[in-house]
Amino acid sequence: MTAAQADLAGVRSEFTRSLRIDAPRVEDGAAIWRIARDSEVLDLNSSYSYLLWCRDFAATSVVARDTASGADGAPIAFVTGYIRPERPEALVVWQVAVDSAHRGKGLAGTLLDALVGRVTEEQGITSVETTVTPDNTASDRMFHAFSERHGATLEREVLFDGELFPDGGHQPEVLYRIGPLTT
Repeated sequence: MTAAQADLAGVRSEFTRSLRIDAPRVEDGAAIWRIARDSEVLDLNSSYSYLLWCRDFAATSVVARDTASGADGAPIAFVTGYIRPERPEALVVWQVAVDSAHRGKGLAGTLLDALVGRVTEEQGITSVETTVTPDNTASDRMFHAFSERHGATLEREVLFDGELFPDGGHQPEVLYRIGPLTT
């Protein structure tokens, strides 16, 4: 077991008692939008897009629910993704966010592992793609640790230069390709 795997195992046992990971439901859209907004890191989409995401991409997304507050549990974190049409073996991770009260405990990595495990089993993916801006060190560390835990190679290249974004001041989006997944 690598150090990253050992760290994640400890995190999973900490969350097991009051956490449930499952597919998002439409009624989770508002909470997911709020978590994304409050992250102060993610590009915030419209609240409508999060409702659609929960409806149309629930099979390739996950939420973490805090069941200590009730059986259904309010979402405290999420990972959204989709299968890339041109590469159906690739899961594209769109956004990852954790409510501020639950950050720093490895929950994002736990959710990512759960999502990839489920989508691998159900749809046979062999790789993960995502984009990360150069200043997002938390995401960079999370995806590097993910590739290590899964015995996969991580390759990076700029996908979209900052100048392509119409609102100006956007950093480049660096494409991370992780695969092939072995565990």
